[in-house]
Amino acid sequence: MADEANRTAFLEIQSRMIDTTGKIKQVQTQMRSKEAEKKRAFLTMEELKQVPDDTNVYKSIGRMFVLETKATLMNEQETKFKDGEASITALQSSKEYLEKQMAEVETNLRELLQQDPGLARQIMSMNVV
Repeated sequence: MADEANRTAFLEIQSRMIDTTGKIKQVQTQMRSKEAEKKRAFLTMEELKQVPDDTNVYKSIGRMFVLETKATLMNEQETKFKDGEASITALQSSKEYLEKQMAEVETNLRELLQQDPGLARQIMSMNVV
């Protein structure tokens, strides 16, 4: 009876671990994407700073280019840069929270396996499919 309860607890912990790992990977992917957007905005601003104010500048919209003022383009890039920083900060705190959850799940798993060495042997003898 206790054996079955421990097995059920193990499966629940395993499910939480898989779920949390997936969420961490998703957050990391989003962070990389936001870092790239932020870098692109920064580099665009750096290039625009070198251009005289009265120069015609064009903004890419899909496969089309639209004439914009330099100031408008600079403001857009600054907004993208700041939004990227804010998103990265939020994602970082989310990642830290998920990592704490993962550590908690790992601790729970360790405690369960120490509590029931028979379960640990069963798990070790399972064939991974």
